[in-house]
Amino acid sequence: MNTYRIFTLALLLLSVSLPLCAQEAASPPIDPKFALPATDDGQPGAGPIRRYEKYMTTWAQKRSEWSKNVAQEQGALVLLGDSITQGWGSRTEKEFPNVKIANRGIGGDTTRGMLIRLDDVLALNPSSVVMLMGTNDIGEQAAPETIAGNVRLILDKLKKSNPKMPIVLCTVFPSSESKTRPSDTIKKLNDLYMQLVKGDAQVTVVDTWTLFADATGNAKPELFPDLLHLNEAGYQAWAAALRPIFATLGFIENEPDVFQPESGFVSLFNGRDLTGWGYQATSEEEMATIKRAQAKNPSAPARLVIPKAVQFDGKTSTPDGRYVAKNGRLIVTTPPEGRKIQQLWTTREISDDFVLKLEFRATPNADSGVFLRKPQLQCRDFPLAGPYKELKKYKPQDWNELIVEAHGDSARCTCNGEVLEEAFKIPASGPIGLEGDRGQMEYRRIRIKVGKDQ
Repeated sequence: MNTYRIFTLALLLLSVSLPLCAQEAASPPIDPKFALPATDDGQPGAGPIRRYEKYMTTWAQKRSEWSKNVAQEQGALVLLGDSITQGWGSRTEKEFPNVKIANRGIGGDTTRGMLIRLDDVLALNPSSVVMLMGTNDIGEQAAPETIAGNVRLILDKLKKSNPKMPIVLCTVFPSSESKTRPSDTIKKLNDLYMQLVKGDAQVTVVDTWTLFADATGNAKPELFPDLLHLNEAGYQAWAAALRPIFATLGFIENEPDVFQPESGFVSLFNGRDLTGWGYQATSEEEMATIKRAQAKNPSAPARLVIPKAVQFDGKTSTPDGRYVAKNGRLIVTTPPEGRKIQQLWTTREISDDFVLKLEFRATPNADSGVFLRKPQLQCRDFPLAGPYKELKKYKPQDWNELIVEAHGDSARCTCNGEVLEEAFKIPASGPIGLEGDRGQMEYRRIRIKVGKDQ
């Protein structure tokens, strides 16, 4: 054999062997302890465990990779879910800079799969866990009750590991009948999730279903090109929905809000504590209204009953934790009951013309209100919760400015310069109040200018 033929044969052998060697180097053997169990026998939970080849390979590879990062990811905020969670990728660094985040999402995973691998989360001693799960179970025709049962087991294990660790539960995103994920089934599952965590102060629910659903209850194509997975704009919307919750939990926005009222204005909220605010005693008339509502509908929203007025001067939180002063924000936290109606009032009465200015931020579909002496001006996540759904300048899950200009018995109310009410009727005297209902609301820079010449 001549030299040329020998050289050609060597190149041919090298071209065949190199890809194989590269593949072996890129995919080292997987420790069997990270492999998906071969059968359902003896596994926790119930319902589907997916076992198609690509999913099983990814499941084992991801777990193996994560096992090498346990030490450096201690105390991380953990994202637990399926492909939608996995899809965050490097976006978390952009959306939540300086927050240590560990992504524990695996594409194709079901709630039972997540339950089986939950030790991957617990090993990190997480500071918080954000959960989004259930859509793949629905795709596998699992009953909502079965899925909710798995989620209950996951919650139980998380809470047993750390009874004080905050858990954020995102409602299942909308999808489509064409993806074997009909809206009615998703809504039923989300209702079961709400029942599961009702009254549990360790769990904060974020209404991401309403955030992403269109008028028919399906995924918005402009955010879900395949009606299942988010695009870039979708992840930005999800990040915006989580940001107020992360701020309340202390992961972001931990610097004091440096703000000075304009000339002639005085602050109604000092940004540090609840001085100047309190609960009013529940009147007999209000008690009668509450009793009638509960008799008519046992599932009516809970209402706080206050036997005697109380002030919170010097306190950073109300005793029930519903109202919290933190870094310049007066936070109306998400009620564990799902919905709970209560009010916080200024101890100061306003009996003259005034201009009230403040900024507010709402989580998706949050419902609150600003009391103007007594009547309530709805202050909500307007595009989702209404009533002012056609605003052009409203910024979802961001800060918006509310201005109330009161003259005589009426007030002109605007949001970012757009009129909400041209002549909102108000009584001659009374305090300013903030209502809580559902979701989380935040208020800041609350100031007022009183007098005929404002």
